[in-house]
Amino acid sequence: MNVFDYLMLINIFLIWSLLFVNIVLIVAGYVYYLKVEKEQPPEIIGEYPFVSIMVPAHNEGVVIVKTVAALLALDYPGDRYEIIVINDNSSDNSAELLKEIQDSNPNRNLIVINTDKITGGKGKSNALNIGYQQAKGEFIAIYDADNTPEHKALIYLAAELKADDSLGAVIGKFRTRNKEVNLLTRFINIETLSFQWMAQAGRWQLMKLCTIPGTNFILRRTIIEAIGGWDEKAVAEDTEISFRIYLMGYKIKFQPKAVTWEQEPQTWSVWFRQRTRWVKGNVYVLIKNIGYLVDKDAKKIRFDIFYFLSTYFLLLTALVVSTSIQGFSNLLWFTAFVMFVLGVFIALTTEKGEMSVSNFFIIALMYVSYCQMWIIVTVYGVFSYFKDRIKKQDSKWYKTERFQG
Repeated sequence: MNVFDYLMLINIFLIWSLLFVNIVLIVAGYVYYLKVEKEQPPEIIGEYPFVSIMVPAHNEGVVIVKTVAALLALDYPGDRYEIIVINDNSSDNSAELLKEIQDSNPNRNLIVINTDKITGGKGKSNALNIGYQQAKGEFIAIYDADNTPEHKALIYLAAELKADDSLGAVIGKFRTRNKEVNLLTRFINIETLSFQWMAQAGRWQLMKLCTIPGTNFILRRTIIEAIGGWDEKAVAEDTEISFRIYLMGYKIKFQPKAVTWEQEPQTWSVWFRQRTRWVKGNVYVLIKNIGYLVDKDAKKIRFDIFYFLSTYFLLLTALVVSTSIQGFSNLLWFTAFVMFVLGVFIALTTEKGEMSVSNFFIIALMYVSYCQMWIIVTVYGVFSYFKDRIKKQDSKWYKTERFQG
């Protein structure tokens, strides 16, 4: 065998290993969804825990009114939760809109913190740390400024956390509320349901762990106190805090019945900047925690470290090399394509109205377009991260642009 034969074998092993892992997660996630469907929704026994809902918001005037209205309408005792909106150095009309909501709801626990360019404007982690200073709840819930949670979302999250002391946090599901706008939002809707939530369900079913998303989750106040708040250098603060919760010995549970609806990017430029931030943020977390890969006491985070390492470095290298080798097996690519389409389509069967002929063709189109864009984003994000490190500057927070509707 020559060097190219060895390269071929290594690349095939890397690509198929990650494909196999994703297939296992999809199957396990499907099993978990079937189990949850048969279970009674969680209930809170005894006194309802007091919850502080924090909403970081920078120039969110387009969406903030709808979000706060949804939070005020939650099916949770009004005297057992507070809403803290951190209007973070906004230059739009957010402050005026939030003041109007406060004036219209004088008897509700709605707190608005208006920061300036000195105290705020430094990213989501900084905003959350500011809000936490005023939070009174024994549980802390986080929602992004474009979210409209369903009425029972908070009660499902709080019930799970209250019932099990081994849980450090509980995450719910977010859905795409603007999925019908264009082809991009349809891609994102399918990506969210399959690669994010089906994978989360599979990881909980198999390993009793999940990664916190940026929204619709709840965690214990004692955890924030113990870790000293959010890492303000992390632009993927959700992944970063997940790792620290694992290291404390807690589990993070996925409760798919706790649903929020959020607005996703509607243009490719906004999508590209948002996803680049995700890549840079996850690479930061990977580099920060890479030493735990060989730490025998860090079993809970070893899978995620290996998964990120495989996705952002090993798999990416394998894909680049394999496409440059003449005669790389067409059968391999075709088989991967079939597995991708079938796996994603199976994931959609867990959601009403998503299993359609049109979605089947959109999934097939995703493989040759949207997924390839992800490769470009990954390359660019990894390059940008190390460029920032060479320049000795922190990665800047990019605030996702919102749209009317």
